[in-house]
Amino acid sequence: MEIITEKPVAIASDHAGYALKEAVKKHLEEAGVAYADLGTNSTESVDYPVFAAALCKTIQSDNVDLGILICGTGVGMSMAANKHKGIRAACVSDTFSAKATRMHNNANVICFGERVVGQGLAFELVDAFLTTPYEGGRHERRVKLLEDIENSQK
Repeated sequence: MEIITEKPVAIASDHAGYALKEAVKKHLEEAGVAYADLGTNSTESVDYPVFAAALCKTIQSDNVDLGILICGTGVGMSMAANKHKGIRAACVSDTFSAKATRMHNNANVICFGERVVGQGLAFELVDAFLTTPYEGGRHERRVKLLEDIENSQK
């Protein structure tokens, strides 16, 4: 798989997404994609905002460009991630959305849920997200508007 970044990909989950995170890691390894696992490391109950924050801070520090967050539904992780400056996280459960959010929204984090998507679909979502470039052009104005909203917040 030829991904759109030369940097490692960050990946994190809470307890509800742990098993799928481990499967996605193996998928990335088989594809030769470097990654940074930011936890969690078991199915013991944890708070998803902590792991979303760790991944977002890694992106903000410029150590990685893209991230994968997995929880039970993907919704909590996406909500938590989007609270961080410079993060454009999308919760997806179909490959069209995984591609479109890269092409049109320049999303840098993909989120999905272990209770929503199976392993096969999760691998397809990851592949679509990591291999689809941002189109820019007519979409640039809208992404800039998102940044303006973000920068106007206290």
